[in-house]
Amino acid sequence: MSQSATTGVAGSSHSPTRGRWGIVIAALLLQFSIGAVYAWSVFSSALKKPDAMNLSSSEASLTFTVTIGMIFIGTYIGGRVQDRTGPRPVALIGGIVYALGCIVASFATSHDSSQLWLLVLGYGVISGFGLGFAYIVPIAMLQKWFPDHRGLITGLAVAGFGFGAVLTAPVAQWLIAMTPTEPNRAFLPLGIGYLVLAVVGASFFRNPPAGYTVPGWTPATTGRIRDSAKQFTEREALRTYQWYLLAAILTLNVTVGIALIAQASGTAQTVAGYSVEEAAALVGILALFNGGGRIFWAWISGFSGRMTAFGLMLGLQGVCLLLIPHTSNAILFFILAAIVYLCYGGGFGTMPATAGDFFGVKHAGAIYGLMIIGWSLGGIIGPPIIAALIGEVKNYTLGYTVIGIIALVSLILPIITRAPKAMAAGPTTSARDDAVEGDLVS
Repeated sequence: MSQSATTGVAGSSHSPTRGRWGIVIAALLLQFSIGAVYAWSVFSSALKKPDAMNLSSSEASLTFTVTIGMIFIGTYIGGRVQDRTGPRPVALIGGIVYALGCIVASFATSHDSSQLWLLVLGYGVISGFGLGFAYIVPIAMLQKWFPDHRGLITGLAVAGFGFGAVLTAPVAQWLIAMTPTEPNRAFLPLGIGYLVLAVVGASFFRNPPAGYTVPGWTPATTGRIRDSAKQFTEREALRTYQWYLLAAILTLNVTVGIALIAQASGTAQTVAGYSVEEAAALVGILALFNGGGRIFWAWISGFSGRMTAFGLMLGLQGVCLLLIPHTSNAILFFILAAIVYLCYGGGFGTMPATAGDFFGVKHAGAIYGLMIIGWSLGGIIGPPIIAALIGEVKNYTLGYTVIGIIALVSLILPIITRAPKAMAAGPTTSARDDAVEGDLVS
């Protein structure tokens, strides 16, 4: 199917932008289904119990690590295919593969670690690939529909992913409680639910028609935020040092945030005294901040500048992570964890807009799809480091102190990162457009 064949009704309506918000809703359905991956700590806690699979902390984090590691492979392939075929088939395939991986994981029901391989294969390899394959699609597609609100719309595009764990965490805990000695059985009904959401959402995906423009909007060429004059190809973007700096910033933001996410349930129970049920509910509530941060920081970055926003995200996470292991008060623990989740999600909401600003949106699927290697690297680095540092003796102080220092040292990257110099020169747009468009130039 060609890209032009997927434009659908929106391009033929009286207003070229008519129907584009409906596509946003469809994108959120898909992202909501695959974003359930962030409820993993609920499963991790259940799988470590002696009467279940009796996994060690490192074994329990392995599946999540493989899942995040596979995302890059999926986004790299999915981004390239989408740029050639359009968004709908890629999103459908990715959502179906993700759901099937969850269903495969439901068969790992042994009472020891002998079937850990099946859990890793299903939820880790298969679901991780499907997640990445589908994830990149709405991000690239919606930037083409909303050049006038690029920061906000990329925040919305990935917000559904962050919100995925909001419902999944308590539902998963409820399902696990039905068969506490075989917690993986919960993956079967969850996988079926994910399949329905993904297929319904992806069925409405389409790119805007050739020559699509938003009436009354022109690209920003002045102010703190500007649009790139050049539509970089994948190879051209990879020849710039800026691409690697952006990928590094994403990697480090993921590394420090996902360290807490992977251990959220256990940390809440041990450090702040939450019960198992309360910790599961906490994970679901914190997912609201993961999702909300994608919108909030994408919006803030339009006013502050993209790199200023990333500096604030890394700095806030560093301070909060240093304080968390010393926080026995349940409310204060929640506040600190919520800030970390907010900033972690903010990286995913802000980086697609930043990449689009730096390199253009024509090849956004391939360029940002490659940049998602930062997500996979962070997912591979963060959970094992925090699990090893905490260890079986539950040394949360050592674990979060090391991760917090990493976040603070990472501040150097947004300070030194500047946009490519091939910028547009021409008429200015309104202050409002400047606030949501383009890239950081100062």
